[in-house]
Amino acid sequence: MLEVFVDTDVTLDLLSQRQPFYIHSAKLFSAAERGEIKISISSLSFSNLNYILSKQYSATHSIDILRKLKSIVNVLSVTEREIALALVSDFKDFEDAIQYFSAIENGIRIIITRNLADYQTSSIPVMTAEQFLIPITQTSSSL
Repeated sequence: MLEVFVDTDVTLDLLSQRQPFYIHSAKLFSAAERGEIKISISSLSFSNLNYILSKQYSATHSIDILRKLKSIVNVLSVTEREIALALVSDFKDFEDAIQYFSAIENGIRIIITRNLADYQTSSIPVMTAEQFLIPITQTSSSL
């Protein structure tokens, strides 16, 4: 099964129903629920998501949302190695560097994000949820 790393922004698009990006993130996570792909996110994303969601919802509701998310994603630890690699990388955004090295160190070879420009030095494919879904949509419609 194809495993993809999903950046915090795409996950937040889903959880906060941010328009116009929600539809593509919802389709992406639905594909994971159906077992068509495996989505991994970093543990860093969970803390960032909780911080942002708790500004929109009650603490209890935010945790409920994250529990549901956890049931469909694989959570990758952020270790000393990812931090060390991020600190010496060419990435302009430190969080994105951590996300990138979390994917790389776990053997994931596709990153899904809305911030393509932040991953210019990536050695693996980086695409939006919409770009990633094009082949899946084409395959489904031809059945």
